[in-house]
Amino acid sequence: MNHIFQRIWYKLRKTDPDLFPNESVIKDSALFKASPLHKLTQEQEDIRDRIIEKVFSALNDQNKRGQLIFIDGEAGTGKTVLNSSTFYEMYLKAEEQKIENFQCCLLVNHEEQITVYEQIAEKLGLKNKYGKVVSKPTPFINHHSIDQPIDVAFIDEAHLLLTQGKQSYQGKNQLKDIIERAKVTIVMFDENQILTTEQYWEAEILNDYRKSADENGNHFKLTKQMRITASDETISWIDGFTKEKRISKIPTDTTGYEIKVFEQPAELETAIKEKSAKEEHKLSRMIATYDWEYSQNSSVEKRMQKYWEVIIGEWKKPWNRELNKELGKKEKRKNRSLAWAEQSQTIDEIGSTFTIQGFDLNYAGVILGPSVKYRNGEIIFDPNESHNLKATRKRTLSNGTKKEFGETLIQHEVRVLMTRGVNGLYIYACDKELREALKEAAK
Repeated sequence: MNHIFQRIWYKLRKTDPDLFPNESVIKDSALFKASPLHKLTQEQEDIRDRIIEKVFSALNDQNKRGQLIFIDGEAGTGKTVLNSSTFYEMYLKAEEQKIENFQCCLLVNHEEQITVYEQIAEKLGLKNKYGKVVSKPTPFINHHSIDQPIDVAFIDEAHLLLTQGKQSYQGKNQLKDIIERAKVTIVMFDENQILTTEQYWEAEILNDYRKSADENGNHFKLTKQMRITASDETISWIDGFTKEKRISKIPTDTTGYEIKVFEQPAELETAIKEKSAKEEHKLSRMIATYDWEYSQNSSVEKRMQKYWEVIIGEWKKPWNRELNKELGKKEKRKNRSLAWAEQSQTIDEIGSTFTIQGFDLNYAGVILGPSVKYRNGEIIFDPNESHNLKATRKRTLSNGTKKEFGETLIQHEVRVLMTRGVNGLYIYACDKELREALKEAAK
């Protein structure tokens, strides 16, 4: 497949440098991260080629249609670029084989990511040639019928799909509805990034989908960590904190990756701003657990303060997207095409999982709010301290029983935040015992 990329790579780099920016700022571009023009790892390339082979085999054989291709991969293993690359190669392959009326749609249930994919589709000429090829799941389901399925549906961040009805979506399982509307469905999944009860997948249901893919040789796993430029020891430390709820000694990383612990949030802010001031680290931002009140829909009259804020003692900063309200029309228009972390005013905001999930930062300044504690040698995730109602409310399971998943979903939230930094992780913990334990681990 690489010959196709070689044919277009130089042309696109000359005509649109934003799609393939200068090497010095490659890691700072959300658009670049999702670009299909990346050089893939051998693991990614093998999976991509096998997927394409299976898709066109299914499209050419009525008996093979209705297939599900399932790719498991944790944060930072390259799901997005694999998805983007395979998606674009699929169109090139269809054109090469002169397949008429080829329909292939990329779906993602994330506002920031939709913006990036739409830009890529436009820059590559897919939108102009094929129309709307990028969509959120609900509009796709509402505008496509089971009787006239499209050829291929790609789903990035499939863990964000809804498993309950919500507002404009009246179904019970978005993945099931999409599979019924496509001849082949390809999903990228990471259950460690499920953050709300409406996205929660019951183990039995999820295993049924994996089993279906397994039976057809359509289950793949991405294993190589690509986001964090750190040693195996450092990655193991982050895994120990976010998965095993333990704190071990922070290793000295010979690769240059930094983990630092701060006494005060103001000190964390200063350090992140110093990093952000350097061109090579300009996408350094502060992010936090959802432990302070925030409502995007509530009017100013319904609240006392000017902004929804993260407040720690005398120190406070606006939540994500709050400062955008103060910008002029020109700046707001410009920001519509940028991910949250790429907007200049966000250096003075605190991001959340709702704006940062699926994106990279150079240095991630993580504020662990009151929901993350340390007691008797173990990290505790406390739903009572969280303001994320989507994570802490009870969920009605398929058997009719109600169950709480707050602890698990906050644990996922912490993992998403602590795996954003490509070059470093800076931490401030509100809980005193957790802060002391981290300080001891940093000695």
